[in-house]
Amino acid sequence: MTQAPKKPLAPNTSAPAGCAESEETNHRELVRVARASLIGTTMEWYDFFVYASAAGLVFGDHYFSGLGSSAAVPASLATIGVSFLARPIGGIIASHLGDRIGRKAVMVVTLLLMGLSTIGVGLLPTYASIGVTAPVLLVILRLLQGLSAGGEWGGAALMSVEHAPGGRRGYYGSAPQLGTPIGLLLATGVFLAVSASTIDDQFASWGWRIPFLLSVALIAIGFYVRSQVEESPVFVDMKRRQPHHVAPPGDVVARPPP
Repeated sequence: MTQAPKKPLAPNTSAPAGCAESEETNHRELVRVARASLIGTTMEWYDFFVYASAAGLVFGDHYFSGLGSSAAVPASLATIGVSFLARPIGGIIASHLGDRIGRKAVMVVTLLLMGLSTIGVGLLPTYASIGVTAPVLLVILRLLQGLSAGGEWGGAALMSVEHAPGGRRGYYGSAPQLGTPIGLLLATGVFLAVSASTIDDQFASWGWRIPFLLSVALIAIGFYVRSQVEESPVFVDMKRRQPHHVAPPGDVVARPPP
């Protein structure tokens, strides 16, 4: 008896479709995280470099005039270095908090801290108005910028790398690196546009404040973008496995590497 030919089995497309949908979702999230890291880091370094530009142009006259003309500009430029003293401390604090409350929360906090410090500089009265309090407040605001910058770069790179799949971490981890030169170009371009749009007296009086006050818009953009990303899957897995684990910076120094 001849058997009827078997009908070919219909291909099971449900699993591949599900896999394709999952891969598409993961890809969108990776792009979202990389974009948030790039934009946030650009905003942070824009604020950081805006201060450096103003320190060389106007801060000597406005905040250190009590030291005399010969010492005002060097004192102004010295405040740029204050932030580099604070950056390692900011990195330590941010890394500790990142293991406690999450990477995403710390990234938002560093963005807000940098932005509010920058706006504070833009609104700060001069030495002629409040005396020695003005340079003191200026240094404090610069310290806050340094703390923020110290936590920002490492946090942004960590988020990008921890979301990335194996073999692509270097690619996605490069996004925060681009924020530094873009922030420098943006800060320089804004100062150039403001100086070209004002006469010397206007720029020295109030024009230099505009790049600092523009940080309001940049904070809003950066905050929105970063609020859209999901928490690092590495952090979520760590909290699931060890919900009460605390990794203070001291453990890194005290414990030998594996």
